Amino acid sequence: MSERTTALVTGANKGIGYEIAAGLGALGWSVGVGARDPERLEEAVGKLRAAGVEAFGVPLDVTDDASVAAAAQLLRERGGRLDVLVNNAAITGGRPQEPTVADPGLVRDVVETNVIGVIRVTNAMLPLLRRSASPRIVNMSSSVGSMTRQAAAGPGEGQGPISAAYGPSKTFLNAVTMQYAKELHGSNILINAGCPGYCATDLNGFRGHRTAGQGAQIAIRLATLPDDGPSGRFFDDDGEVPW
Repeated sequence: MSERTTALVTGANKGIGYEIAAGLGALGWSVGVGARDPERLEEAVGKLRAAGVEAFGVPLDVTDDASVAAAAQLLRERGGRLDVLVNNAAITGGRPQEPTVADPGLVRDVVETNVIGVIRVTNAMLPLLRRSASPRIVNMSSSVGSMTRQAAAGPGEGQGPISAAYGPSKTFLNAVTMQYAKELHGSNILINAGCPGYCATDLNGFRGHRTAGQGAQIAIRLATLPDDGPSGRFFDDDGEVPW
C-alpha cells in the first residue's frame, strides 16, 4: 500500500470541490478527483497536476450503485486504502422550491444526490477507510440546514431562500452524519459536517460573497483533525454550528 495520504473528493471537478482537492494536494497528499463528467474530470486532473498535485481521476456518479462500486474498486487497486473521504457532490435542484409549489420529484432528486449519495459513497469506501491509521470523513453541509438558525431567523428572514429541497436535504445530511458518528464511536474514524459559507459558485449562479477557495478551508481543517479531534459535529470557519 502507498504510504502517501490518499483522499477522495466527490464533485471535485469545479468549485469548492476542486479547491478542496487542490488544498489537500498542497499538503502532499494523493487526491482522487471524483466527478461524473469525463471531460470535466480530465480537465480538473490536468489543472491539478500542472499545479504540482498528485491527482488522479475517479469517474463517479454518487447516484449510481455501479459507478460507486467501480470507484471503490479503482481505489482498492490503486493503493489499498483510503485515508480521507470528502462528500462534496451536491445539487440545489433549481426553482421553485417553496413547499406549496415544489415538485416532489425535484425534492426526491435532491435527496438522492445530497443524502443518499453520501450514504452510498461512504458505505462503499468504509472498508478502505478502515485500513487507514487516521481515517476522516467530511460531509459538506450548509448553514441553511441548521434547524436552530432557521428557527432563529424567523419567517421571511435570512438563512437562505425558502426551500423544500436543498435546505432540508442538508438538515437530513446533518442527521445522517450524527448517526454515523454514533455507530462509529470507539473506532478511529472521525466524521463531521462542514459549512463552506455562501461561496460564489455555479451552484448559486456565482452570487456568493466568499470564494470557493475560502469555502474549501473548513473541509481541509476537518480532513486533518488530530486523532483526539471531534466527531459527529457541525462546523464552519467561526467554530461549531448549532444543529
